[in-house]
Amino acid sequence: MIQIKGIAAAGGISIGAAYKVGKEEFIVPKVIILDADIPVQIQLFEEALIRTRREIIELQKRISSDMGQEEAQIFDAHLLVLEDRMLIEEVISRLKKDKLNVAFIFQEVLKKYISVFAKIEDEYLKERIADINDVGKRILRNLLGKEARSLGELKDRVIVVAHDLSPSDTAAMHRKNVAGFVTDIGGKTSHTAIMAKSLEIPAVVGVEEATIKINQGDTLIVDGVLGIVIINPDEETLNSYHATEARLKGVTEKFLSAKDLPALTLDGNKIEINANIEFPEEVPAVKLHGGEGIGLYRTEFFYMNRKDLPTEEDHYQAYKYVAEEMSPYPVIIRTLDLGGDKFLSQFQLPHEMHPFLGWRAIRFCLARPEIFKLQLRAILRASVCGNLKLMYPMISGIEELRQANKILEEAKDELRSKSIPFDEDIQVGAMIEVPSAAMTADILAQEADFFSIGSNDLIQYSLAVDRANEKVAYLYEPAHPAVLRLIKNIIDSAHKANINVGMCGEMAGEPSFALILLGLGLDEFSMPPQVIPELKYLIRSISLKQAQSIAEEALGFSTSSQVDEFAQAKLKEILK
Repeated sequence: MIQIKGIAAAGGISIGAAYKVGKEEFIVPKVIILDADIPVQIQLFEEALIRTRREIIELQKRISSDMGQEEAQIFDAHLLVLEDRMLIEEVISRLKKDKLNVAFIFQEVLKKYISVFAKIEDEYLKERIADINDVGKRILRNLLGKEARSLGELKDRVIVVAHDLSPSDTAAMHRKNVAGFVTDIGGKTSHTAIMAKSLEIPAVVGVEEATIKINQGDTLIVDGVLGIVIINPDEETLNSYHATEARLKGVTEKFLSAKDLPALTLDGNKIEINANIEFPEEVPAVKLHGGEGIGLYRTEFFYMNRKDLPTEEDHYQAYKYVAEEMSPYPVIIRTLDLGGDKFLSQFQLPHEMHPFLGWRAIRFCLARPEIFKLQLRAILRASVCGNLKLMYPMISGIEELRQANKILEEAKDELRSKSIPFDEDIQVGAMIEVPSAAMTADILAQEADFFSIGSNDLIQYSLAVDRANEKVAYLYEPAHPAVLRLIKNIIDSAHKANINVGMCGEMAGEPSFALILLGLGLDEFSMPPQVIPELKYLIRSISLKQAQSIAEEALGFSTSSQVDEFAQAKLKEILK
């Protein structure tokens, strides 16, 4: 029996035989062409793009019918790659310059794009490599006249093991034949992981050397809760997991029973449970899982897959749609968090030695007020369509909050001069994710309408840990006593000033930490939509007084491991 560790990408447990899928490689010959062949090669490229577009649209229709519109919209990102003028123009330009066959040129350009994305430290953006790779392989197949592999033809119920699986591969899986999957690479935010969750297929990704250690036909246990894979388990382990598998099904049904109920503690205290989103298309998932609002609407993705800057109308239409769809529930829009590792090509900015500590987020917006004000006007215009709020990222002190509000007032004056209506009383919040803001929360609370704790960055900055660096990632500890004390100070300062405080980082969606945060007085939790039912069930299973006692005891520990063990034990005790 061998146990290997990975990343829990989709919850649940599956047991079955390993079905190994090899890498899909393309051998593309390098052929010198004549000037007269260039128009023919361009036509081949255009026809391949058209065929690929048809395939993706057909796949979208099938996914929409089988799984739902939200999952089908994952392939919108694939269509955007097909329409990327920079990519298309670079292929045609290099074709004319190098006079080589278009399949070879396209493969070289594709490698360049993947290499650029691989260097980005942001986990979400790095995961988009899979989308580019998936579309690229489709185009190459159509250029070379090859047939696509399909996992939809499996005859037996198996656990798929692969170096990586594209969203197209995952979409082809039939629930009756695929019990789970394991990949060498990948992360929680990959579209493959999202599809696995939608299909309710347990998955563990990022299991280094899974394809080397696992043989065809091996018996596997995929634990999508703990993120482990057990190869050829002994009888005792197998029996134990069979029992756990049955128990988990019952637990999931219990969680789902709470999704449409209010998040009320046993002693009658109402807690706000909201969702984090990146795209307007995610709103249906928020409603489906019982979200009571949007606690974080990330907006930097307006700038992806385009050469030009988004217009005010682009922003407005997206915000208007989300505001109307979620009304009367609140929608908190985070203003641009560009910078760090998310600078885009149109800005042509120099490389920084320490981008996370550099020209990013509110610093970038204050330095480029024309870009910032355009977004603020769009938010203000959409504010009459629902219950919109806005918040500024990475505020480090009161001066930045005042500067941002000054630009906001200028945007309001511009709209007033044109008699364009907006919510004059729109709430404006500050994200607390920098230690200086956490330590001066009492000052910021005098001029902010609410706080939202960005726990991911707050932990990273407080502990001096680059969470994207695997050498020090083990030091990224949400339960560190210093982090808990900072959070307590933020919440206490907010409540003293009579303003609400929420959290939109990963910590808010972790049940064991949620117990402590509830006891510390957090008013609002924002998380991925799929986590909402479990958090609602947890909150409805505990009194606020009990949570306060747990938080008080947690603050007394001196190490994060002690806090972790204590919180996990309390969670088991409450959820039985």
